[in-house]
Amino acid sequence: MEHKLTHVLDDGSITMVDVSKKKDTRRIAIYEIVINLSETTYNLLKKNSLPKGDVLNTAKVAGILAAKNTPHLIPLTHPLPLTYLDVRFYLNDQEFSIRIEAEARTTAKTGVEIEAMVAAHIAAITIHDMCKSVQKDILISEGKLVYKSGGKSGEYTYNPG
Repeated sequence: MEHKLTHVLDDGSITMVDVSKKKDTRRIAIYEIVINLSETTYNLLKKNSLPKGDVLNTAKVAGILAAKNTPHLIPLTHPLPLTYLDVRFYLNDQEFSIRIEAEARTTAKTGVEIEAMVAAHIAAITIHDMCKSVQKDILISEGKLVYKSGGKSGEYTYNPG
């Protein structure tokens, strides 16, 4: 079975997909990523004692702003009316890591996976930026779509096994 590329025209040029005939549905996407810090950096972050200030609140705002600007960053995405966007942080005191979870919601003709991805990645990059004066070897990893719903493909939940 041959798959036609959705964003490529017969002449090889790119195009934004026409979603005008699709029905609006409620759509949710949750994406997560992990940032690993040293014990020293992690403890400074927890105590809100890093030189650049309140890291997690800054990263949350950065993630939300980034998601709202997704069509300006990713060329073929559709501008979406986000009805909800949150960036959450789960601190792991044993591994000195932070799991960042970004959730995006809309009622639209296309999904919000990219908005959730952009929010999580920019939040992680912001944490990196705010911690880099204390630590150079910060690791951002394990990015994955953990949940999506809505649209033609229905519901998806990440299952590593």
